[in-house]
Amino acid sequence: MARRTFLSQLAALPFLALSPKIQDAKKPLHIMMKGAWGPDDPTRAAFPFAHGLALAEAGHEVQMFLLADATSLMRKSMMDSIVPVGWPPLSQTVEKVVAKKIPIFACGACSRARGIVESDLTQWGAKFGNPTIFVSMVEWADRIIVE
Repeated sequence: MARRTFLSQLAALPFLALSPKIQDAKKPLHIMMKGAWGPDDPTRAAFPFAHGLALAEAGHEVQMFLLADATSLMRKSMMDSIVPVGWPPLSQTVEKVVAKKIPIFACGACSRARGIVESDLTQWGAKFGNPTIFVSMVEWADRIIVE
């Protein structure tokens, strides 16, 4: 009987060693979401916003950087027209992103090439980004998710 008790206690030891690793995994991360998809693929265009929101709701710190066609999503008329397959309309998701105060940066050169102006960004609390801001976000991030 004592032998069985000893063996069952011994068998539990490897699981105790895993406990700190599990707790470390719960540490809030700095996550950079990088999106380049635009209105030609509404579902892919919505992923950085939907996943960034989910990560923020899970307790992680998130920042977003949009470039290429994704910058065109900052125009309200475009935002209102994007309805991804299986997800809520992009405008609803972005309203939640804004409410969570997740910083959004749109590449300045990419935005200007698509006619995006500062007033398009300010309605979402977004700002123009540049290579210096991009580099600072990469250096800040524990993880970079490209969608």
